[in-house]
Amino acid sequence: MGVRQKKIAVHDLEVGMFVSDLDRPWHQTPFPIQGFHIRSQEDIRSVVSHCKWVVIDVAETRDSIEQDKLGSRVFTGKTKRTGNNREAVQLPPLSIKEPVSYENVTTMKKEIKASRKVMMDAEASLHRVFETLREEGTPDLREVATVTRQMVASVVRNPDALLWLSRTRHHDDYTYRHSLNTAVWALVCGRQLGLNEGLLNHLGLGCLLSQIGKLDLPEHVLRNEGKLDAEEFALYRDYVRKGVARLADTGVSRAVVSIVQGHRERHNGSGFPEGIRGDRIPLLAKVAGLAEYFETLIGPRETADPMTPARAVSLLYEMRNIEFQEDLVEQFIQAIGIYPTGSLVELNDGQRGIVVSHTPERRLWPKVMVMTDRTHQPLRSARIVDLAKYNEGRGACEVLTIAECLPYGTEGLYPEHYDVTGAESRWSLSRIVGA
Repeated sequence: MGVRQKKIAVHDLEVGMFVSDLDRPWHQTPFPIQGFHIRSQEDIRSVVSHCKWVVIDVAETRDSIEQDKLGSRVFTGKTKRTGNNREAVQLPPLSIKEPVSYENVTTMKKEIKASRKVMMDAEASLHRVFETLREEGTPDLREVATVTRQMVASVVRNPDALLWLSRTRHHDDYTYRHSLNTAVWALVCGRQLGLNEGLLNHLGLGCLLSQIGKLDLPEHVLRNEGKLDAEEFALYRDYVRKGVARLADTGVSRAVVSIVQGHRERHNGSGFPEGIRGDRIPLLAKVAGLAEYFETLIGPRETADPMTPARAVSLLYEMRNIEFQEDLVEQFIQAIGIYPTGSLVELNDGQRGIVVSHTPERRLWPKVMVMTDRTHQPLRSARIVDLAKYNEGRGACEVLTIAECLPYGTEGLYPEHYDVTGAESRWSLSRIVGA
């Protein structure tokens, strides 16, 4: 039986209804992305406090779908045009064969200490690969593969550590940093999807090698990557084919090559080099493409100001079922949070800091390392506050929230000056209010 959608005022909601859309982006609310049942009057009051109207699936009943704690969606198999006439393609939900459920088995403090060397080794090994390719040699990828396995192991133990290091470490070479950060975003998403460690190893290595074809592009094309004319873009898009050719004699797996070949394809067929769409794009390439695009949006570079991570998350959400498959976008957002680790933020009382980690169930209330007081003056010691725990039981006027996401490089915010592994033990929650 089909699902008929109906727009209603929030005051007309009743227990048992299934809310399938809102009058605002889902990520701006505490509700599951995307879709949830109204279970109680408290649920109705919560919706009323955020929205004026919602869309309900009238064919859904209270017991028709078992909801997990992150929510689920209804797929109707529709193909439609968006407001700007871009085709939206809707597929059945992603199906992961024998998904793995991962739990954090170590603290971020311990994992950062273990992962610093992994990131340094990854940079060094990637540098050696690129230098060998520049000299027209055939690189030995065993070292990069070993580092990839170490990155996977770290993300499996605790995904926040590598995210933190990738967002706070500085590297002069954009291509190295872009490849490394893309790999980290992709691994965190793959972990959320339940990919086994073998697939995560392919995914990480494919992301690390996805940019090698750019070694064959002219410098001016790379420097102006976001501002190319038609002729330059035709030259630029050939980097994927060149990258695949570079890997021909290296002995890497077909899975890794397919990631390099498919990471610029898009869900609605608007990508390159082949313009394939939907389920013709391999899953690992889909994940790599989403991660690479997100890093492009937020990564600092000379020729363009980066988006804030929160704005990039919002843009990704708008692109669901257009350039990226809907449930993949939603799993990515659930994995990294509305304010991803490494996001610079200002709290509603004026204090500023950086997101350390997030709670999937309360995506608007992550854990923040506060680095300034309310007048934006730097603190001598960092203070970490778990907004979800801090706000438990507090009234609306007492809640501490993120007021805005700040641009990369905001003056006075230097997370590298603080030791996040030790900051947590140097403060108490009560101090945050009096700062």
